[in-house]
Amino acid sequence: MVLVQLNKEDFEYDIHSLVKAFYPSENVSVYTALKEVSEPVCLHIKVMYEPNHIRIELREWEGSQQERECATYEMQSGVTQKEFAVDDKNRKEKKNLLKQNLYQMLSVYTGRSLPWGTLTGIRPTKIPMAMLEEGRDFLEIADYMEQTYSASREKISLSIEIAQREAQLLHKLDVKNGYSLYIGIPFCPSTCLYCSFTSFPISKWKKRVDQYLDALEKEMDEMAQLFSDKYVNTIYIGGGTPTTLEPVQLERLLSALEHKFDLSRLLEFTVEAGRPDSINREKLEALRKHGISRISINPQTMKQETLNLIGRQHTVEQTTDSFQLARNMGFDNINMDLIMGLPEETFDDVRHTLAMVKELDPDSVTVHSLALKRAARLQMFKEDYAGLKMVNTQKHLDAAAEVCANMGMEPYYLYRQKNMAGNFENVGYAKDGKAGIYNVLIMEEIQSVIALGAGAITKRVHSDGQIERCENVKDVALYMEKINEMIQRKRKLFLSENKTTGSRFT
Repeated sequence: MVLVQLNKEDFEYDIHSLVKAFYPSENVSVYTALKEVSEPVCLHIKVMYEPNHIRIELREWEGSQQERECATYEMQSGVTQKEFAVDDKNRKEKKNLLKQNLYQMLSVYTGRSLPWGTLTGIRPTKIPMAMLEEGRDFLEIADYMEQTYSASREKISLSIEIAQREAQLLHKLDVKNGYSLYIGIPFCPSTCLYCSFTSFPISKWKKRVDQYLDALEKEMDEMAQLFSDKYVNTIYIGGGTPTTLEPVQLERLLSALEHKFDLSRLLEFTVEAGRPDSINREKLEALRKHGISRISINPQTMKQETLNLIGRQHTVEQTTDSFQLARNMGFDNINMDLIMGLPEETFDDVRHTLAMVKELDPDSVTVHSLALKRAARLQMFKEDYAGLKMVNTQKHLDAAAEVCANMGMEPYYLYRQKNMAGNFENVGYAKDGKAGIYNVLIMEEIQSVIALGAGAITKRVHSDGQIERCENVKDVALYMEKINEMIQRKRKLFLSENKTTGSRFT
């Protein structure tokens, strides 16, 4: 455990995220008043806020020797202390200075640097994107990100390169008159060991799927009426696994979308067919019939032992068979997701997966670094999986980038998550003209997204950049029971005035 003691509440989330990046396998607890602890303590950090200055202390835990058994590093002088001036009236600058100094102290103490430095948010490309819009050049942006956030030159270059491509994709959207639509299908064949998304086993819900679609269509009707003077730019059907629906149910869902919404200016329509064992010819025919332009068939790995371990019930052969079936049926924009840092996978296993993916030659590949969320079984039942090795390095990501480049792909979007293996990132690679617009949109948040279904999160983006959200309940039964309440939440969100500009969305 790492204890962080503050003399008053301020920047708790930022401090927790940064310390956790240095100590990914430890519990990090942030307190304003030190509490009794029942587990070994690696490090005790004190952050003292005083008028226009901050003092940070790194101390070895002053408890028993047994309580210090998990200490990873030797403290040279017993106490490391740093005090620096801040402007209490400038919160952004104050936060950056706090994180810079804490980062430098932890970096020296642990002998480690983090690839993204002090950047702990999920959207690092927002920084270069904003600076590019201001007319800043590459070197100016790179210097700023290095000095302000201590990010590595490699990650800075990657973020600027991707920001430039994201800007080109986002120019296709009609921010004023258009919106995007997300449809959540929260059913899966099984729950993966690392998954924290809202999903329910299709085996238990099979008899109630049509009832779920009833509620979903009711939500569609209301939103189509509310946005009757606007049109859809992109549609993304995710989950869960949308292709757990039967062919007739997919047909029903897609027909309803076509009949209820203005799709005349649709730029992209994506359906996640993520689990290879959920795909068959009839389902793919339903997608083709409705002009679906983009699907995702996700192996995660091509090592069967890993698939068995993480709870994915498909085989490697089903992945290749499903991909080839979709390709032969005319799908020309197929994405594949891969995960680096899966339990017990070696670098050779990753190279084997990359070689098989290269042989299939998808149109885009998303390379994820494993992120363990609190709701994932791998995190909730740590003691059951304590012996599993999970390794992700820059070498892994470089190998993936090289294979994607050999397939004619370039990086086009990037995001990060908390507790990522190696403190790295997720990167989407795509061939020319095959980049996923919705993927970029959901990261850069420049257009409103109407999200329907259990657990879906709607975002209203105001003309001044202000963002408001409303969430549907995650539980499927509760979503169906309270569908009218879910609809009213959205109506309230979009019919209310912007607090800043006084304008309404519709």
